[in-house]
Amino acid sequence: MRVHAFHRLYQQRLEKSTKPFNARGCKVQRCQFCQVSEKHCICEHQPNIQSDIAVMLLVSDNEVFKPSNTGRLILDTVQEGYVFQWSRTEPDQEMLKLLSNEDYQPIVIFPDEYVDNKSRLIAGNAREFCSDKKPLLIFLDGSWREARRIFRKSLYLDSLPVLSIQPDTISQYMMRRSDNEQHLATAEVASLVFAELKEQDAADTLTHWFEAFKESYLLSKSRGKVDEQRPALETYIRSQKEKPL
Repeated sequence: MRVHAFHRLYQQRLEKSTKPFNARGCKVQRCQFCQVSEKHCICEHQPNIQSDIAVMLLVSDNEVFKPSNTGRLILDTVQEGYVFQWSRTEPDQEMLKLLSNEDYQPIVIFPDEYVDNKSRLIAGNAREFCSDKKPLLIFLDGSWREARRIFRKSLYLDSLPVLSIQPDTISQYMMRRSDNEQHLATAEVASLVFAELKEQDAADTLTHWFEAFKESYLLSKSRGKVDEQRPALETYIRSQKEKPL
């Protein structure tokens, strides 16, 4: 299993915490990496694919501790991934260096309804917009209320282009609900964005991986006798085996 930036931030925050974060289902003995119950851990099946994109997550205060978080699934899938704790007044200096790196084209992923300056919106082919630079896709990881605050209050994002995805399906993520059915889980959004950037293998892999995580997470929450059949995990494993060498 590959330990990535989300796992490292989780450990750093855990070491600095003065009291436990009691999320729903806090009594479940969870794997510290996939956050599924140890009995249903999926870490051995973590994706191992190549892609020509990089991902940055800006996470709200306690998002990194929430076992239902799906941002970590994105970094399971994309090998070049960065995670930073969001701060309005003290942005991480390494993050600012990355945003100014000429090798990357930073792109904020956010719904166009919240973008006041419409000239920031990318129209047309997003891959062509990046020209010869590697896309650095920035996801604001938290509740919708938190994500909107990050978008509004982060001056270092104000000059960056925005890619807005228009979903044609309702979120299938029953563990985290938004008042707006068009608001998808972070991993669901990322799958659509990857497809938009012509990274279909990453898009399909993340979609299957998200379904496998959701299935295993719900098994962790079930009480009493449960059906241990895991068709979503089997579908994911089969999809990875069927890829051409």
